Amino acid sequence: MGKIIRDHEELRRALDAEKANGRTVVFTNGGFDLMHVGHTRALVDCKNHGDVLVVAVNSDESVRGYKDPRLPIVPEDERMEVLAAIDSVDYVTLFSDLTVDGLLDFLRPDVHAKGTDYTEETVPERDTVLAYGGKIAIVGDPKDHSSTDIIGTIADRFGKS
Repeated sequence: MGKIIRDHEELRRALDAEKANGRTVVFTNGGFDLMHVGHTRALVDCKNHGDVLVVAVNSDESVRGYKDPRLPIVPEDERMEVLAAIDSVDYVTLFSDLTVDGLLDFLRPDVHAKGTDYTEETVPERDTVLAYGGKIAIVGDPKDHSSTDIIGTIADRFGKS
């Protein structure tokens, strides 16, 4: 089971130790509101790019800010707990900014992984990652799954209330 570390200083020390032991650190981020097969496939693929996988979860506040004020459905503590239980995930942390640039620059993972809705050229954090010498990886299957679609399906099948 992955370890939840909210303190970014503590997480950096843990990742520095991993790197000192020759391990490649992969980092990904997202809301992970309603876990679905697309999330699972992306996380497994992330782990294929290195030895240690860090997942940074958008806080409830940041999800409301960049997606929809009615989201998330699942609170941040529970989203983190679910992610930490996934075999391919080694560390889980929380972030509240609208972008993950600051956390990437602070932690400096070897690989920053994003889903297939991006290309290596369109990853928003690309300049940050390349500036410290990191690599970009595009992971997972085509974006045929989304929490928004799941919510829509539930609303259609069970009525909007």
